[in-house]
Amino acid sequence: MAIETAIFAGGCFWCMVQPFDSLDGIEKVRSGYTGGHTKNPTYEQVLSHTTGHTEAVKIWFDSEKMSYNELVEIYWEQTDPTDAMGQFQDRGDNYRPVIFVNSPEQRKIAEKSKAALIASKRFDEPIVTKIEDAKPFYEAEEYHQDFYKKDPAREALEMAQRSQFKADNWR
Repeated sequence: MAIETAIFAGGCFWCMVQPFDSLDGIEKVRSGYTGGHTKNPTYEQVLSHTTGHTEAVKIWFDSEKMSYNELVEIYWEQTDPTDAMGQFQDRGDNYRPVIFVNSPEQRKIAEKSKAALIASKRFDEPIVTKIEDAKPFYEAEEYHQDFYKKDPAREALEMAQRSQFKADNWR
């Protein structure tokens, strides 16, 4: 087993857990905050737009079963890569789409994948998702973990919006 990590921001972290959580080769997915300047931020601090953090998920995966490239491809399907200031109904810099890379190899894979998405001309608007070096990841409060299991009705509503976007744009 070769455990690696990936960090993706794509709007509300509640909606980013489930698409990865159920895949073979995924060991753990945790919601949290990254990319900011405040140590150990709280949810309320991140929502105040004063910490510089974005909501994200950290994924521990067995690279012998699931490649980082596969994770990046799944990530693109969960986000609107043309919206730099939020995702779907979630607005603000704390919901910006970012792939946080933790190695030169991850950067190479993410950049190649982004270039392929741009070349596909699937979207009329420019692809604005950033690729940044990983920064400290702070796990969110426990009530945010596995939200899709704790509040399935709300999760279903948010996932329906993402599914509609996917149906309209991923042909």
